[in-house]
Amino acid sequence: MAGWCLLVCLMLWGPPARAGNVDLPLIETSRTEEGVLLSFTVRFELTKAVEDALQKGVPLHFIAEADLYRYRWYWRDKRVANASRSWRLAYQPLTRRYKVSFGSLSQTYESLPEALAAVQRVVRWRLADPLAAGDDNYYLEFRYRLDTAQLPRPLQIGVGGQADWDLSVERKLQVPEVAVR
Repeated sequence: MAGWCLLVCLMLWGPPARAGNVDLPLIETSRTEEGVLLSFTVRFELTKAVEDALQKGVPLHFIAEADLYRYRWYWRDKRVANASRSWRLAYQPLTRRYKVSFGSLSQTYESLPEALAAVQRVVRWRLADPLAAGDDNYYLEFRYRLDTAQLPRPLQIGVGGQADWDLSVERKLQVPEVAVR
């Protein structure tokens, strides 16, 4: 009986943890002579637990993944291309700045909102070579997420199943046909 009382008290102690709301206000694909291009904007705020970990020196890794498929009526849809991008966001306590790394490139920012803006927007990301004109049988599956698998191992064990660390969004959209000139 005492165990149940303790459980009820712990549940009533505070409001339940909320997952970070991830919004995808802009996502669009285009087919040009350069190939299939993707532009997107993701909006979210870090939850208290994630922001605390960042302030204590734990780097955060964000990943955007896109898979381009061609519809097929006779078999499973064929994956034509896949691409991924990853960003590393870290706080540097000595300089009190945020550092965003993308591949071998990095940039420092004065504030967290500025650093988050750098990982939340991509313009004209080339996903694939040009597709055949007149063929509109393509669609795109897009995913954007906080990669908890790249957190330090002791922290990975603690965040398993916690909604605070679930920052992700997925969308599926049709790739438009090439405009005829």
